Amino acid sequence: MSEKAIIKVFIADDHAIVREGLKQILAETRDIIVAGEAENGLEAVKLFRKSECQVMLLDISMPDRSGIDVLKQIKKEKPDLAVLMLSMHREDQYAIRSLKAGASGYLTKQSAPRELVNAIRQVADGQKYISPALAQELANHVGEDHEAPPHDSLSDREYQTLTMIASGKTVGVIAKELSLSVKTVSEYRARLLVKMKLKNSAELTHYAIKNQLID
Repeated sequence: MSEKAIIKVFIADDHAIVREGLKQILAETRDIIVAGEAENGLEAVKLFRKSECQVMLLDISMPDRSGIDVLKQIKKEKPDLAVLMLSMHREDQYAIRSLKAGASGYLTKQSAPRELVNAIRQVADGQKYISPALAQELANHVGEDHEAPPHDSLSDREYQTLTMIASGKTVGVIAKELSLSVKTVSEYRARLLVKMKLKNSAELTHYAIKNQLID
């Protein structure tokens, strides 16, 4: 295997055990090496510049910044970098938003052990990667004549706030997990309620459950 053929990967995930698990999977390959890692969004933006990687594995739920926010900044600096988003969330929750923001693919952590290597090789080759299940779901909607659901109008941070509130988390807990002020999270909540024409968190939760936005 020539040096030129080696795929250099950068891993950005706040859980050390997840990073180690990903590295173990990639250690079994001859054409993929881990060239760097980060445990939060700020580190990811700072350290990837020095890694000369071709592919970044980016957790969508970073402790300091939304993974999609990190994705957008990184793509501004290095448009050709292939970013493969990792998430605990079902694909239909964040995959489309990730792809629209510039991601080359979306992979759930549950499916990573069996799909990771193929996904990395695919995006490194300039292709997009989505799982067969998500591809089928998207295909089912092709040609359908229907209005976009209200939650499609939300910003990425508003959508994240919606799913966290619907999961039973308080504004204070959300603020702590996202490293934001309570005031900022409250503003996101207020804006998303207005956009979706909902009155309170109870209606929001009902909407999220009805539309399968939470597990």
